[in-house]
Amino acid sequence: MTFAWTLKILISTLLLPPGNGLALLCVAGLFRRRRWAFGLAVAATVLTIAQCVPAVAGLLIAPLENQSAAIAPDAPRPEAGAIVILGSGVATDAMEYGSDTANERTLIRTRYGATLARRYDLPALVTGGKLPDTEASEADIMAGILRNEFGVEVRWLEAGSLDTAGNAALSAPILKAAGVRRIVLVTHAFHMPRAKLLFERAGLEVIPAPTAFFSHATFDWLLTDFLPQPKALQISYYALHERLGMAWIALTH
Repeated sequence: MTFAWTLKILISTLLLPPGNGLALLCVAGLFRRRRWAFGLAVAATVLTIAQCVPAVAGLLIAPLENQSAAIAPDAPRPEAGAIVILGSGVATDAMEYGSDTANERTLIRTRYGATLARRYDLPALVTGGKLPDTEASEADIMAGILRNEFGVEVRWLEAGSLDTAGNAALSAPILKAAGVRRIVLVTHAFHMPRAKLLFERAGLEVIPAPTAFFSHATFDWLLTDFLPQPKALQISYYALHERLGMAWIALTH
């Protein structure tokens, strides 16, 4: 794990929920004798609560998810050479499994990737590296789940990347060496715009295969959509994380 990667994690923690609201509250507390401190504290509180409201979270994430439509179950077989499934984290030391396993996000992507691999009879690549506190890479864990639980053999593993940019940069040479130039890319719907951009910049043609949509298809809000909920805070985090990631790409490329 590099210093730059660690620094990126620390900065994103301060800019994303709930860290953004808490950081502002800390600043307000440190400078509580200043006139502007009370206003900052109020703004931080409003920000934190707003990020917990499903209606707000939906409005934040919908523009990301609307950029790629889901593939219909009866859609014709895509003209592609591989399915690429992106990892998204590991659940460490899972007692019921006796080892590390996929976390919820990775499992959702792995399941959908298995569905498409069987439906279209396409070879699969899984991508995701090993963190210091894990026994195996995300790619190895995903390959094991695909083989043992879904009956899908993985053809290629990319086990050296730590983020989406690395997924793309390290997967592209593997696929190109096998003659694959067009891929079906499997990831969360909110993550697809950034992932698609990075894989295209790595020289691959991308057919988006988004999964796990969080936003409403229409604005048919319910009363509960305006009441703070923990899940909404997570969705707000995803939405703002992706925008931060896109901003980082714009600044560094």
